[in-house]
Amino acid sequence: MKSDVVSVRCKACQTPLQVPAGGKRLCACGTWVAAPPTMPSAEEPVIVVRPEDSHAPMAASIPSAPVVPTVAPTAAGTNWPRIEGDLAAIERLNDGYRRIKNELAKAIVGQTEVIEQLLIAVFSKGHCLLVGVPGLAKTLMIRALSDALNLSFSRIQFTPDLMPSDITGTEVLQEDKATGQRVFKFLHGPIFSNVILADEINRTPPKTQAALLEAMQEKQVTVGGTRHKLPDPFFVLATQNPIEQEGTYPLPEAQQDRFMFNVLVDYPSEDEEYKIVEMTTATHSAKLERILSGNDILEMQDIVRKVPVAPYVIRYAMKFARLTRKEKGDVPDFIKEYVTWGAGPRATQNLVLGAKARAVLHGRYYVSCEDIRAVAIPVLRHRIITNFNAEAEGIKPETIVQRLADIIPRDPNEEALARGKAVVTG
Repeated sequence: MKSDVVSVRCKACQTPLQVPAGGKRLCACGTWVAAPPTMPSAEEPVIVVRPEDSHAPMAASIPSAPVVPTVAPTAAGTNWPRIEGDLAAIERLNDGYRRIKNELAKAIVGQTEVIEQLLIAVFSKGHCLLVGVPGLAKTLMIRALSDALNLSFSRIQFTPDLMPSDITGTEVLQEDKATGQRVFKFLHGPIFSNVILADEINRTPPKTQAALLEAMQEKQVTVGGTRHKLPDPFFVLATQNPIEQEGTYPLPEAQQDRFMFNVLVDYPSEDEEYKIVEMTTATHSAKLERILSGNDILEMQDIVRKVPVAPYVIRYAMKFARLTRKEKGDVPDFIKEYVTWGAGPRATQNLVLGAKARAVLHGRYYVSCEDIRAVAIPVLRHRIITNFNAEAEGIKPETIVQRLADIIPRDPNEEALARGKAVVTG
């Protein structure tokens, strides 16, 4: 019996794929591979269409009725694995992203980039550290996000006298009235919520800051030798004031590395500030609609993990981290001059995860080098430790990341596309 499945090699990355005859399949490198209606001979070319091409079935944003290739049944009578489910899930996530932004706009003016970075971290199972001067709606933004996502919310105001048990919970001795025996009962602390706002995290001593380490990494707390699981999903969104340093305890590097993003909340523009004053000095009261539930978020987090990444995109992300380590290999001169410690492997992991989430939020099922560059600064801002020379010359980690982005070679197809040339491999 003649098989309806054709073995085709992707011309972009040379990966062999099993494609239904007359159908198409998405390669991990982001290339659509099409098979001819009949079994090709050795001389027949294999058609490969880049997703960036204007007539590819999936472009930068998925239309309301995406064009999905029809897959013929195989010889065994079973259907070939279809991609309609993944496309529909991405479309649903993209729609949820737009609705969440619209809901947050009812309470937050501007800060679109900050909101996008927060949502990328949420759908990547990451945590965020928001840094900005007082009065920029950092706390309001996190509270509004938890309301729009229909998640439980706890705010912890960090103070110098805050103890670890004030966060994780404690055991109290209670008497069982039926038996008369005294037993210890664990009382849950405020950390047992889906969204944790750690307000002014740098105002509490290191031992209390360290209480978040196990919770952020292991999604559990240990009290009295007993492990207590935290609810899922679980996010820690911490705020930090960069101005006041008196009476504060700067986060150690190990604690900062637990945060996926270091998000800079900047001043609003003139028009945005006018809208803020107009809105907050009137009787305006924003009522946010709950867009996604906890189960929806868990499902979308799973979708993000399934997004394929081409090998050259992973290596592109690795170069951002590896070129910051001045003791390892050949690095640029400005790294040797301005950097004390570079980023570790967790930075590369977060670069790829953040790029996956950004691609899906923008309606794409493939990751490009542009996605890596878009999340490079919030991922590396707190992982690159500069020296005194950089501080004296006003060189910040953001400047170093931008200079790395300028010198790291990009994908040739992406560069050609940026110059306005269509790229079709065939």
